Amino acid sequence: MKHIVIAVALTLGTLAAWAQSPIVIKFSHVVANDTPKGQGALKFKEIAEARTNGRVKVEVYPNSQLYKDKEELEALQLGAVQMLAPSLSKFGPLGAKEFEVFDLPFIFDNVAELHRVMDGPTGAMLMKNLEPKGIVGLAFWDNGFKVMTANKPLRRVDDFKGIKLRIQSSKVLEAQMRSIGANPQVMAFSEVYQAMQTGVVDGSENTTSNIYTQRHHEVQKFLTVSDHGYIGYAVVTNKKFWDGLPADIRGILEGAMRDATKFTNDHAQADNEAALKKIADSGKLQVIQLTPQERAEWKKAMTKTHRQMEDRIGKELIQTIYKETGYKPE
Repeated sequence: MKHIVIAVALTLGTLAAWAQSPIVIKFSHVVANDTPKGQGALKFKEIAEARTNGRVKVEVYPNSQLYKDKEELEALQLGAVQMLAPSLSKFGPLGAKEFEVFDLPFIFDNVAELHRVMDGPTGAMLMKNLEPKGIVGLAFWDNGFKVMTANKPLRRVDDFKGIKLRIQSSKVLEAQMRSIGANPQVMAFSEVYQAMQTGVVDGSENTTSNIYTQRHHEVQKFLTVSDHGYIGYAVVTNKKFWDGLPADIRGILEGAMRDATKFTNDHAQADNEAALKKIADSGKLQVIQLTPQERAEWKKAMTKTHRQMEDRIGKELIQTIYKETGYKPE
C-alpha cells in the first residue's frame, strides 16, 4: 500500500510539473531583429507571454539561425518549429501559387490598395488555401515596397541588360527580371551579402530595411528607389499544433497576433524610410530617384508579366485584384 501511495504521489507530481511547463512556440525567420518582421516577432513574444502569464514561451530565432528560406516551411509542416513569417513568394513552391499575385510588379500603388486586398475576402481566401497543407495563416505583415541595388546605375530598362540579380524563388519574379533583360538568380537571403561581395550576383531587389540591416549597401554602388513591387509576409503556424492548443490559450494568442500585426504594419513604412536615410547618409552608395518618365518605362516593361502569369496564378484572381485596387492594365 505504501508503495502505491508513493507511486501515485510521484505520478501526480510529474503531471503537475507537466501542467506547469510552458507551451513553447519556436518562431523562426530569416531577417534581422531590427526590421519590420523582426520587430513584429518580438512584439508578439512580448504580448503573448504577458497575457498568458507565462503559460506560453515564445522563442524567436532571427537571421536564419534555425532554417534558411527553402527549409523553413518544411520544418513548420514537420513540427520542428511552430511559427514562421515567410515572404509571400515562398508559398508558390509549396503549391499555393496564388500567393505569387503579390509578386506582380506595379500591381499595388500604395499600402491602402494592398490592405484592401489583404484584409478583405481575397486575403481570407488565400489563407484558407493553406490549411490542406497543414498550415494555418494567422496574419499578413508588411515589409514594404522594393528598390533595386546594383554595381551600376539603373535608370533605364536598357541598364538591366545581362546583369545578374538575386531573387527569391518565384516564377513571377523570374519573369519580371527577364522582362527587363536581367538574369535572375534564385538564392537564399542569408547568402546574398557574400554573393554581392564576390561578384556572384551584380545586384538585387529588396526593401531598404532589409538592405540596411544585412549591410548590402556596403557591397553595392547604387540604389534606385523604384517601388516596383511589394514584399510582405504571412505569419503561419503548424495546424496540428494550433488546433491542439487549449481554447483559452489559442484565443489569447489570436488577440496577441492582432495587436502585433497592427504594431508591425503601423511601423513598416517608417522603418524603411529611416533605413533609406541611413543608407544615404553612410555615403557607401549613390541613391537614384527615378523620374516619372523613367518609372513609367519600367512599369511598361515589367507589367507584361501580369498576362504571362495568368495561367500560373489565375486570371480570375488577378482580375479580382484589379477591381479591388482600381488598377488599369495598359
